[in-house]
Amino acid sequence: MQAILRAIPDRFESPRLILRCPRPGDGAQVHEAVVETLAELRAWPASLPWAMAEPSVDASEVFCRQGQADFLARKSLPLLVFLKDGGDLVGANGLHDLVWSVPRAEVGYWCRRRLQGRGLTAEATRAVVDWAFDALGMRRVACLSDAANSASRRVAERAGLRLEGIMAHERADPDGTLRDTCLYAATR
Repeated sequence: MQAILRAIPDRFESPRLILRCPRPGDGAQVHEAVVETLAELRAWPASLPWAMAEPSVDASEVFCRQGQADFLARKSLPLLVFLKDGGDLVGANGLHDLVWSVPRAEVGYWCRRRLQGRGLTAEATRAVVDWAFDALGMRRVACLSDAANSASRRVAERAGLRLEGIMAHERADPDGTLRDTCLYAATR
């Protein structure tokens, strides 16, 4: 079956969260969360190159609209994460580098500064991994994290992903500093 013909739910929930595909009009909320968290995001330029660009409401709106288009085309499956209680935007999560012939994907995530440390990103990531296996039929979900990013590594581990190995000098910062990358994965 062609990927674009797959019926994929564009919204699902975990105990504390609502995860859904970005929509037109979400850009202002995304921009606010990115600006709040910019220092943390920019600490990892090799892993999050998009965070190096100057943030704007328009850029965040483009992200949301392109995200919805990519979701519908099944090219990537970005998700925005919201608290059930109050509706605040927590951050983003989702699947990218999809290979439908296997099928496999890579999960990525970030959480806005003021909501960090509450286990929300691990909860969202666990929900995305379960969604990947149960709703999408994925056989493998991987996560690539900078070896020095202990917070990201903890999220992967708490979401049930296992460390498969560390790839030495797998990425480079814009200044040329080589970075090691941890490969986490879950299989079914």
